Amino acid sequence: MTSTAGPVFEDYEPGGECGCAGCVDRRRLRRLPVRDGGHPAAHGGARRALVAATAAGLVLGGGSVAAADEGPPPRDAGANTAADPGPPTEQGGPSGLHGAPGHAAHAPQQLKPITRTEIINRAKTWVTAAVPYDMEEYWTDGYRQDCSGYVSMAWNLGSNEWTGSLAEFGVRTTKEELQPGDMLLFHNPSNPTKGSHVVLFGGWTDHTHNYYTAYEQTPPGTRTQATPYAYWKNSGSYVPYRYKALAAGSKGGEPGTGGKAFPGAGKFGPGANNAHVTRLGQLLVQRGGGRFYTRGPGPRWGAADLNATRAFQQAQGWTGADADGIPGAKTWALLVEGVGKDIAPGSPGPATGPVVRPVPGPVVRPAVGPVPGPAVRPVLRPVVRPATGPAVRPVPGPVVRPVPGPVSAPGGPQAARPAYPGRSYFRTGQDSDYVTLLGRQLVKKGFGKYYASGPGTRWGEADRRNVEAFQRAQGWSGAAADGYPGPETWRRLFA
Repeated sequence: MTSTAGPVFEDYEPGGECGCAGCVDRRRLRRLPVRDGGHPAAHGGARRALVAATAAGLVLGGGSVAAADEGPPPRDAGANTAADPGPPTEQGGPSGLHGAPGHAAHAPQQLKPITRTEIINRAKTWVTAAVPYDMEEYWTDGYRQDCSGYVSMAWNLGSNEWTGSLAEFGVRTTKEELQPGDMLLFHNPSNPTKGSHVVLFGGWTDHTHNYYTAYEQTPPGTRTQATPYAYWKNSGSYVPYRYKALAAGSKGGEPGTGGKAFPGAGKFGPGANNAHVTRLGQLLVQRGGGRFYTRGPGPRWGAADLNATRAFQQAQGWTGADADGIPGAKTWALLVEGVGKDIAPGSPGPATGPVVRPVPGPVVRPAVGPVPGPAVRPVLRPVVRPATGPAVRPVPGPVVRPVPGPVSAPGGPQAARPAYPGRSYFRTGQDSDYVTLLGRQLVKKGFGKYYASGPGTRWGEADRRNVEAFQRAQGWSGAAADGYPGPETWRRLFA
């Protein structure tokens, strides 16, 4: 993506030779005379009446035409289709899954209970398969390869919905209540073919809740990436929804982080960056550890997490290796069960574990001056000179001074070129001095136009876009110009 404006989405139900209700509607509508132009939904009253009469003769899923006065078939109260899809538009209406090309496999089914974890896992299958975006094609699972088909698949609706009907399957929620598996929906009722779009919410990328992980179907294909809330454009028009048939026990928390089971010591400590760290911090704050956090808690392990965990362990009377600041199964059990002793008010305990980052402080220099005590006079001795040989004097020459060079990495030795630290430092949510070093070099090379401020220590979209511009200047494209610096990008940037 080369612009924060984001892509323009046009999601509609395809036509072709498909026999489903939406496609039949669309073909019938296109055969109607158009006198006033514009979108079909905005045409005159006579045309709307004719469209309504035509739509009334359709049997959902089968595509056959019934008598005009029979009306649409009755819907079950629990059916997962809109109770009144309204007149057909260029986006068509809901339809069954597709089996053989151009033929519906079956009619929509009842709402199926599903957990948040299952929703995200289903969404990931298309990401892994890199399903191409197409408004007229259907993937092997029977779902349409556009944004609304993708959400229909992830929610396991058993039918292909569109942006005008997806809200019927959800319960409106708020930004503060968003959880992984929810959707953010923008339906443009004045012209559904322009701008309408829907994405799946995958979780916040940090504690500021300004960016989230979005799962979406968009040209050229399925992707997941950090996205500004609510979206790149039309941000104020997106509405959050929770699937109305969520399975019991799936409300709240990112998949895999809401249970009581200990996730493992490997999820914590220096370099850790995951939702379990966020949950640990939240639990510690509830137990009196809020004073250790100047911001957050967040997913990136830091000194605040270390000190707060150690203080909680010491509150239980533990010492030594049992109070090293890294949560084990016993520490985790006390926190999630809400038992044990809370952290007492006061200063944090002595540091006995690994230090994540030193706290800057004043430089202490030794005092210069006479040392108190009795005066000690040196004993004078005669200077002994060699008795033989001429005096050898050095030959004057130019003074050779060392040439200062760039610092190789934050806090590292001097070198001709900074050492490449690795890809993990340049990902969403990362916060390090390497990001600042990279950003300053981009500005120096003339590739800093996307910085509104900074560069700073936290990796963001401005960093990625500046790196992408530099990579494209090297003649690279595709995956080689994704905006994430690799060893060759780093070498050329600091050449």
